[in-house]
Amino acid sequence: MTIGVRRRMGVEERRQQLIGVALELFSRRSPDEVSIDEIASAAGISRPLVYHYFPGKLSLYEAALQRASDDLAARFVEPYEGPLGARLLRVMHRYFDFVDEHGPGFSALMRGGPAVGSSTTNALVDSVRQAAYVQILSHLGVTDPPARLELVVRSWISLAESTALIWLDGRRIPREELEPQLVNDFAALAAVSAAYDEEMAALLRGVVKDEPADGPFAMLVGRLIALAS
Repeated sequence: MTIGVRRRMGVEERRQQLIGVALELFSRRSPDEVSIDEIASAAGISRPLVYHYFPGKLSLYEAALQRASDDLAARFVEPYEGPLGARLLRVMHRYFDFVDEHGPGFSALMRGGPAVGSSTTNALVDSVRQAAYVQILSHLGVTDPPARLELVVRSWISLAESTALIWLDGRRIPREELEPQLVNDFAALAAVSAAYDEEMAALLRGVVKDEPADGPFAMLVGRLIALAS
């Protein structure tokens, strides 16, 4: 972040600078605690000049959210290499990297903030969820998901969100435990659904057969067997 440095910039360059400055400040504190004066000072420009590029903090906040949502959605993009459990684990690691870097902003977005009530902000949140949903389906090799699979995937995405929010409130459980736990949660949700539906059971069998003995899904099965005995 540039502080106290004034130099001539083009319109788009200045807009992108302000978005970056705002995103960094929103990542450190809740957006309602960040003022336009603080953003202007951090960008090295005057308050009126901020309003020249953005009509108010709401529009700047939404622009920052757009950049953040694009970044967050990109965290779910994963090469089609290796077993599904390992892929999901890498996704969760990148997801929690984002949450760790943008904690207050992530929390404000999901729990409520100055722009959360706007249709733009709600659409951004939904776009991230949809991007995650599409990515998970693609890794399962499914283009037309049955109702139970849609329920499993969307429920798991919501679980990842709520887990991240709870983790931010004190970080009492280490990340290195939560990330594989969420991968196991996906397997558990799928397994419960498979118990009621043969189509889901066939899908789960296809996933499990490619899992190595030391993978997160196999580790879950081992833990459950040990618990039952």
